[in-house]
Amino acid sequence: MKDKTLSHGLWAATAPPAPVLGPFEGDQHADVAVIGGGYTGLSAALHLAEAGVDTILLEGREIGYGGAGRNVGLVNAGLWLMPDDVLRMLGEEMGERLINVLGASPELVFGLIEQHRIPCEAVHKGTLHCAHSPGGFRALQQRESQWKRRGAPVTLLDREAAAPKIGSNRFYGALLDERAGTVQPLAYVYGLAEAACRAGARLHVQSSVTGLTRDPKGWRLSTPNGFVQARTVILAVQGYPEFAFKAREKELIPFNYFQFATAPLPQDVRNTILPGGEGAWDTHLILSSFRLDQSGRLLLGSVGQVENGGYALHENWARRTIAKLFPQVGSVPLEYAWNGRIAMTVDHIPRFHLLDENLISVTSYNGRGIGPGTVFGKLLAEWALGAPLDAIPLPITSPKAVSGRALRGLFYEAGARLYHLIQRRI
Repeated sequence: MKDKTLSHGLWAATAPPAPVLGPFEGDQHADVAVIGGGYTGLSAALHLAEAGVDTILLEGREIGYGGAGRNVGLVNAGLWLMPDDVLRMLGEEMGERLINVLGASPELVFGLIEQHRIPCEAVHKGTLHCAHSPGGFRALQQRESQWKRRGAPVTLLDREAAAPKIGSNRFYGALLDERAGTVQPLAYVYGLAEAACRAGARLHVQSSVTGLTRDPKGWRLSTPNGFVQARTVILAVQGYPEFAFKAREKELIPFNYFQFATAPLPQDVRNTILPGGEGAWDTHLILSSFRLDQSGRLLLGSVGQVENGGYALHENWARRTIAKLFPQVGSVPLEYAWNGRIAMTVDHIPRFHLLDENLISVTSYNGRGIGPGTVFGKLLAEWALGAPLDAIPLPITSPKAVSGRALRGLFYEAGARLYHLIQRRI
């Protein structure tokens, strides 16, 4: 193992240098203050600055510190939920709008990458949702039917057709979604930050917001080294709420996802694994993901964390899984391991909060942060520019603590560890 302690793993090792930003100081004014330096906050800051709005973004740690710099890098369309389930939960009118907005989110992501020339290993060649069982394949048949009714470019592949595209004969089929793709996620968030700075936004790191109060001029944000006065505030914190927003952890289910990355594979071997360039994940309840990076490393991930005693168990699972799914890899070192926290809700629907006058938040993308984060950041910017609230296709809800959240988190972690202890032993 090259460095199993690196918090952002492979992504920190292979991303371009982070943008050079400093902490906030002084007493300054802005039209809009954005709190959080992930996809949502940076997309909002970029689109506001491009519209000529005076914008300050405050990040308590570093750009991409949270889930934006730790995730798998799959740019998927839609939610984990099937489209018809979204309609059942949100109603037909709002549900269809949300489906359409998120279905088009990869187009926005890859469009921004092209427009701003972001070097982030972008591959816009689709994703494969792989059936681990006959029941998983039947679920994919439902997904294909529901997405095709909406004109989405999805194709269900049977076992014979899926095997060469995946590079493994262990799956019962796969759903190819041509809208989707992959990126180096930390490099992408760095690129959004660079683009926002070029557009005129003022970005600051190591600038935790320790207080947020209303006054006659709007909002006053306290930081360790000064104050920001802003008319409007966009709160864009997800799975890592800290400082003045620490209490928002109670609204989220503790849920972690880890990844391992091998050394670069020989060219003849990498040519046999996902040769079309897609990213992939499976239909297991305790799901797994797999993809290649630009250098031909195989990345394998699943539910759980490699910290707090989970490292050896999950490493053994990763080695067994590679041997079962991709025996052509043979013996290969695992160079990196890392994990991140996902902002999960009970029903897998993001949350939209109008917290006070001119204080707004969309959060909790349930493991699909890249596309939704980018598109909701844009929609929040449009709201700050005067668009109506109903332009955001989510119901307005009040923040609410998740009942038994700690027990739920322990259940997921313990279940993942038990599952990985026994999975693929035969």
